[in-house]
Amino acid sequence: VQLVESGGGLVQPGGSLRLSCAASGFTGGSYSLSWYRQAPGKEREFLAVITSAGHNLQYADSVKGRFTISRDRDKNTISLQMNSLKPEDTAVYYCNARYFGRDYWGQGTQVTVTS
Repeated sequence: VQLVESGGGLVQPGGSLRLSCAASGFTGGSYSLSWYRQAPGKEREFLAVITSAGHNLQYADSVKGRFTISRDRDKNTISLQMNSLKPEDTAVYYCNARYFGRDYWGQGTQVTVTS
């Protein structure tokens, strides 16, 4: 399983950014795709999850109402639309796949929210 994130960058507070994760290597069965983030000096934090069927979306309270996870089944990508960004959203954002009980991670993409 390979996961490749893209779309990070620098944005002002209140702005928006869209992250994408290209997922490949699944050979059958169901799996879930999630977004996590890790700020300097902090533990990795769960943000949102979507199943391979596109169902059962869940969000962390810290991003509920501001972030939206979605899936493009044709391209096998997931996206994270992030609105109303705050400086505390600054972190490295990671794509995660859980497939047959094993976790896979992308390389991460930096998001910096600053004026």
